[in-house]
Amino acid sequence: MKIVAVIPARMGSTRFPGKPLAPILGRPMLEHVYRRTAMCLALDDVFLATCDQQIVDAVNAFGGRAIMTSSAHQRASDRVAEAAAHFSADMIVMVQGDEPMTYPQMIESAVAPLRNGDKQIACVNLTARIQTEEELTDPNTIKVVMDVDGFAVYMSREPIPTRHIQPFDQLATFKQVCIIPFTAASLQEFIRLPPTPLEVAESIDMLRFIEHGHKVKMVPTEYITHAVDTPEDLRRVEKLLLKDPLTKEYL
Repeated sequence: MKIVAVIPARMGSTRFPGKPLAPILGRPMLEHVYRRTAMCLALDDVFLATCDQQIVDAVNAFGGRAIMTSSAHQRASDRVAEAAAHFSADMIVMVQGDEPMTYPQMIESAVAPLRNGDKQIACVNLTARIQTEEELTDPNTIKVVMDVDGFAVYMSREPIPTRHIQPFDQLATFKQVCIIPFTAASLQEFIRLPPTPLEVAESIDMLRFIEHGHKVKMVPTEYITHAVDTPEDLRRVEKLLLKDPLTKEYL
């Protein structure tokens, strides 16, 4: 089975313009994502997908491989699907470009259900326990509730489930961690499906699959990561990466 990772990135983030090229320890953030993703032995190749020449130039400068895509995409999954037309693969793993604390083992865990051939799964997402009430209320954190078999029921930028019955320290709350494997067929199915009302309302890709009745498998990870959505996140992640042994393998 050929598995290829695609990292979508664009300069025009509404929350943090220019975020992919923001420096962390002297390297652009997307370089950290790319190099750490490429360390995963389960992958046959890694590409970065973007609509910005600045990003292509940065990727070329550190020796990575970039694919230019349309600037019209509203969803990262649509950008990844366009990039996937440039290569052949059985599985495509979307690794979000704002996850510089990605670990190779996280990707290995995420691809396992699809490698095992479970046909009912449209795609896989990693999920992690939410550690603080601040994270639960942060709209940049995508919260997820799951059924008893570990499939996503709903995702939201609002706190779910409700905190009005149990206090936070007694409530199991989980977030989406944006390492998302698709089979080649399911990724093409995603872009064929029309956008859905909740997908648009929440601005969350996976709701398109959920609303159309497809199965999104959530796989737990114990790795503590922090996505970068704001300049404050960037400063926090830089301090964490400075102490991370994996960072020393490529800096």
